[in-house]
Amino acid sequence: MRCMTTLVKAWKAAQERLKDTGIDSPAIDARLLLEAAADVSRLDILTEPHRELTADQAAAYDAHIERRVRREPVARILGRKGFWKILLGLTPDVLIPRADTETVVESALKAFPENARVSLLDIGVGSGAILLSILAERPAAKGLGTDISEDALAVARDNAANLGLADRAAFLRTGWADGLGDASFDLVVSNPPYIRSAEIETLDPEVREHDPRLALDGGPDGLDAYRALAPEILRVLKPLGVFVVEIGWDQAQDVRALFEQAGAQGLRVVQDLGARDRVVTGFKPAGA
Repeated sequence: MRCMTTLVKAWKAAQERLKDTGIDSPAIDARLLLEAAADVSRLDILTEPHRELTADQAAAYDAHIERRVRREPVARILGRKGFWKILLGLTPDVLIPRADTETVVESALKAFPENARVSLLDIGVGSGAILLSILAERPAAKGLGTDISEDALAVARDNAANLGLADRAAFLRTGWADGLGDASFDLVVSNPPYIRSAEIETLDPEVREHDPRLALDGGPDGLDAYRALAPEILRVLKPLGVFVVEIGWDQAQDVRALFEQAGAQGLRVVQDLGARDRVVTGFKPAGA
């Protein structure tokens, strides 16, 4: 006779295992993985805690938990992640979008009214998180996402199609803004790599081992991308066009100086919900 397990028993056992492994959010992670493995909702777990798992569901859940114990992120195991107000598909070729990056979206949305016909460029588009979140909120906007990785662009294209945004989003394989015309966009956004090379090995294994190095490594001082981006962003922006870039928490002064040197005006630093510097934003002067 096989040993039966229920939703609540499986959930509690998995929580304890993840807790013993040092996972920061064992209850949430265990619940999300249970929902996926057993095809249930959070409400199902709460209202039908004694529902029995099938053998296949239990085996799938055990496999999910084993992967999480080895510090594989939940989003990698599930192949999807919620960001802003959208759900994104993921592959190992793209960075997992993080809540801190929503500060970029929020800052960009504040720059233009809801019905503005904005032309948007997302440099280093990755999964499409920033670009598609903005397009979902601005129905008259159109956007272009660039990336050096064709595999990342494939993920972004799929996400655009799944969100019904493919008719307003285009994608191009290129380095930064290479090949794009001068004064082409009203809004430019970017979340470039900004981790100092020597610090990557100190990151949590969820990041160090599972995010693409190309999306993390900002060079010896973490500023390589901004040195290339600042003049390029000012070049492709229309006069009075706005840019919003994500930064590391201790990089505001350096990144602001790079954009000031490139000719940007109205420079501001925006903090994330954790009260850490997270965004530098500004605009291209009218006479530029």
